Amino acid sequence: MQIRVLYNKSCRICRKEIDHYKKYSDKKISWIDILNDKEAKMLTSKTKIELLRRMHVIKNGEIVEGAKAFLEIWKRIPRYRFLYYIFKIKFFYFILFIFYEIAAIFLFWKNKHLLK
Repeated sequence: MQIRVLYNKSCRICRKEIDHYKKYSDKKISWIDILNDKEAKMLTSKTKIELLRRMHVIKNGEIVEGAKAFLEIWKRIPRYRFLYYIFKIKFFYFILFIFYEIAAIFLFWKNKHLLK
């Protein structure tokens, strides 16, 4: 089953991480840059601000965002599947969620100029 990952390629940190995942993923994951692909808004019905605020994954027509999006990515990349198994445990997921939200706020403010 293929998933679509929507991410901000203009964010240096986001791009570096996604480029790393791309090296180890197969055709089961398609990568969509939210700023240079009009399809991203149509696929999600989200605003540019919402798309810029968090990473999104589309799986079976369902939109998964934030820390849960990472779980979907890790589950599909053999090299990172161990992270999926660790962070799907509620306690560890909570830690991932908090860390992701803090990082996402920082990156959103850092890249807010892209909204203009």
